[in-house]
Amino acid sequence: MDPGSADQGPAQLRAQSFSGAVDMDEDVTYNKVEDVVGSHVEDAVTFWAQSINRNRDIVKIGCALAEVCPQSNSVFGNLDLNKIYAGLFSEDKCWYRCKVQKVVSDEKCLVRYIDYGNTEILNRSEIVEIPSNLQFPDVAKKYRLWGLQIPSGQEVTQFDQGRSFLGSLIFEKEIKMRHKVTYQDGTIVAQAEYGHVDIGEEVAKKGYAEKCKLPSNNNAPEEKKMDPEQLGIGNLKSPIPLWGHRPNPSAFTRPKGRFNGRMVPDLKAKTLVAFPKDRLAVGDFNLGSHVSLEKIKQDQKLIEENEKLKSEKEALLESYRELELKVEQTSVELQRAKTTSVELTKHLENTLHMHVGTRMKSLAAKVEILKEVRRANINVRCGDDLSDAVKVVAEGHLVTPSSLDKLEKIWEEYNLAQEKIQICQNVNEGDILIAKRNEVRQKLYTAVEVFIVEVDELSLNKRLKTLQELSASLEAVYGQTREVTNAEEVLQKFYEWKHGKRQEFNRVRTETDASLRLLTEWFNSTIKFFDLNDEESLNSEEVIGNVDEILEKIESDVCKELEISLVEQGDVDKEIILNTYNRVLQKIRSEERLIAIVQAKYKASIEFKKQIVEWLDKSPNVDHLLSIKKTLKGLKAQLRWKLVEKNNLEETDDCDESEIEKIKEEIIQLRHCVFEKIYHEQEEYEKLTSLVQKWFPELPLLHPEAGILKYMNSGGILTVSLERDLLDAEPMKELSSKRPLVCSEVDGQKVLLKGYSVDMDTEATVIQRAARYHKAWRESKEESGLLPLMFLFLCKEALKVMKGVAHGLRTLHKADIIHGSLHHNNIFVLNRERGIVGDFDFTKSVSQRTAVNSVVIGGLNLMSPELKAGQPPSPSSDLYAYGCLFLWLCVQNQEFEINEDGIPEVDGLHLDDDVKTLLSSLIYCRNSMTAEEVLNAECFFLPKITLIAYPEKGPECEKKEELEEENLDMYDEKAKNSEDSFDQ
Repeated sequence: MDPGSADQGPAQLRAQSFSGAVDMDEDVTYNKVEDVVGSHVEDAVTFWAQSINRNRDIVKIGCALAEVCPQSNSVFGNLDLNKIYAGLFSEDKCWYRCKVQKVVSDEKCLVRYIDYGNTEILNRSEIVEIPSNLQFPDVAKKYRLWGLQIPSGQEVTQFDQGRSFLGSLIFEKEIKMRHKVTYQDGTIVAQAEYGHVDIGEEVAKKGYAEKCKLPSNNNAPEEKKMDPEQLGIGNLKSPIPLWGHRPNPSAFTRPKGRFNGRMVPDLKAKTLVAFPKDRLAVGDFNLGSHVSLEKIKQDQKLIEENEKLKSEKEALLESYRELELKVEQTSVELQRAKTTSVELTKHLENTLHMHVGTRMKSLAAKVEILKEVRRANINVRCGDDLSDAVKVVAEGHLVTPSSLDKLEKIWEEYNLAQEKIQICQNVNEGDILIAKRNEVRQKLYTAVEVFIVEVDELSLNKRLKTLQELSASLEAVYGQTREVTNAEEVLQKFYEWKHGKRQEFNRVRTETDASLRLLTEWFNSTIKFFDLNDEESLNSEEVIGNVDEILEKIESDVCKELEISLVEQGDVDKEIILNTYNRVLQKIRSEERLIAIVQAKYKASIEFKKQIVEWLDKSPNVDHLLSIKKTLKGLKAQLRWKLVEKNNLEETDDCDESEIEKIKEEIIQLRHCVFEKIYHEQEEYEKLTSLVQKWFPELPLLHPEAGILKYMNSGGILTVSLERDLLDAEPMKELSSKRPLVCSEVDGQKVLLKGYSVDMDTEATVIQRAARYHKAWRESKEESGLLPLMFLFLCKEALKVMKGVAHGLRTLHKADIIHGSLHHNNIFVLNRERGIVGDFDFTKSVSQRTAVNSVVIGGLNLMSPELKAGQPPSPSSDLYAYGCLFLWLCVQNQEFEINEDGIPEVDGLHLDDDVKTLLSSLIYCRNSMTAEEVLNAECFFLPKITLIAYPEKGPECEKKEELEEENLDMYDEKAKNSEDSFDQ
């Protein structure tokens, strides 16, 4: 059902204001025909529909919302009624775009699905924000049947039947809409047709609607303008019940259309009077009573002929002026030609005396150029360089190794097996996957050996170098490449073009050589003729003969050869050459890619064989890492014990300074050894990380105690072996202007310590951010301009504050003192890590202190339920206030519920299990909880993240001896005992 409109009947809807309902501006969509599909019915004359053209948009919107909405935030605060959101439709639990119509209550809103038209009341949690790319206009439009209105006083039953009848005609059916009027609210009044059926006529025939008065004129474009002041408002006799049965579901539109009981008031349009064409104003002629109509026509004809003659006269005068101007221009040009002719004649007379010399000089210059051209390489002109390139590419083409296909398939199978192991969370299942992986690894090893034998790396490198040099030389001549099609046709055309060009070039060169031989023979005979000592008798006619023809022929042949050699090629020639060049480059690039694939696979195969050969019959373990951790545990126990010894000696009245100095030296040495082992631990982690990433992803699953995943996720800076109390930290006053900074000394170098209080939910995020920072520094190191981040470790400072408060309550309760007024303003923190209880009001009794302790912090009332019930204060009420303060520190911005007794609910909060256990005991089971038990709670060993920034490790520690098992246990016991001493 549609709860969004259940409280409104037709009578109430008729009473709604339609101020500005009709668009009085020119409607450019008048008589526009549109094919739509009905999606939702409001009453017998009003419905929503979607354009057929928007079908794909509906599908795209649905897909986009299904992807975006599950990750989007629910709405909160004040809602924008003009903004588009996404709502979770109650029937199919799918997301659809919607607008908020009104806020029903703090938790519920009435929305309209803008791409379908129906409404629904949704919880705020079912309404989410959507991105800007989905903020576009509605797909569904609201339509009203043209010329119809709901009859006044219509019965409820008839109203519901009319709505159902209209739904049967239009719902999820393709309808043709002819637009008539568009209201300012976007409602379109239109004539609806389904096939040959006029839907409005059918509704009117059934009596569910009546025809309203339409504009009286026949000018269609003006009919669409309607006066909103004349819209009639009718009344129904009783409210409409909730909508009944809707049509069957369809795959075309969702949310499904529904008849929600809403309707639009009747339209009783005001008739607009238009100005017909036969009423347009026309100028009247006062003809007089003595002038005939025939006379007037004759005079009018004479006037027109006179005007025509005037126009012809003007045209003739214009033509005359143009002709006169042309005559003047022709005279000037003729005079200029005469002057030029005289000058040319004089020039010819002057140059005729030097004609032979000039002609010979010109011919000699051309021959000189021809010599240079012949000496130069002309292969490019005929495509010889491309022919050579095609030959190189074809003859030495690399054949894909026969074993490559099989190797890639096995490698893909191997990678898939590795991925399955990596995501596996179950050890038993992991063992099965590892066994299968090992089988595939053995097959891969065999395939790699075959592939390595088949591939000749030297030949590959040599061939690649040849192709690179060839492509570089071609690119230097022809420039950038482009894609070509019909590759074989391109090469065939090139060979045909090259053959033709070569034949033409050879023919022209032969003719040039022949002409030059004729000229040489002519010069030889001329020399003999003019040699007076030569006894051979030659005729002058025979000698001089046809020298002009010889010179003409030589000039023609030389110029033709120069033209072929020097003149830029035509578009057709260029196209053939460039296509061939592009095809050759494509072949080169294709072979280069194949060589790159083979080389990469060859290198990977060599690396695989080199790395995996020692692991074919065994798997790596973490024994060495655990051994280092064990040694570290012993060193830390020694260090803690030495710290206790030093503190005890310093607190004695007759302390021996030499003994203290000796212990300090031992502490420095122990710290140095601790850090040296931590460096060794990091090195072992790096080895294991490499093995996990390359060959053995199962290591974190098989050895969770090693913490390999945590180390990998932190980028190699997280260490669980380093603890805050192992560092001799001291404040840096010179750098503590706003907040105190703490420093320590490691291997003779000062380091900064910075602590952050985080909960269990944000711990992973903080580690990830620190890892990204460390990676950015590691890429450039000293040149990065960043303070190096050397360690990220977990400590207990935040919980030590509350542990200190528990110490204070234990002291009071042992002395039979009840605080009665514990809250956040009388708890103090020393050195940012030790909490103490203070501000004890000695002027008031415990009952008086309790009476004024109705403090509320973060929504939590620190007064226990028994105090509210009038019972006297007790240690249990102190621990209740302590528990509420502890909860307030832990939940931060989390929301929590409070039951009817005013006690906060702890179970639903995202807290560490140990913290949650302690809080439950403090808040729910107070009678059985003491301050002494609070101090021994497991949660006080929960970590807090601390960053250490300092230069990289110094010289290696000289101390390398291994500690015995019993000594390690002794040091651990002493260290545990010493922690209580520090806290007290």
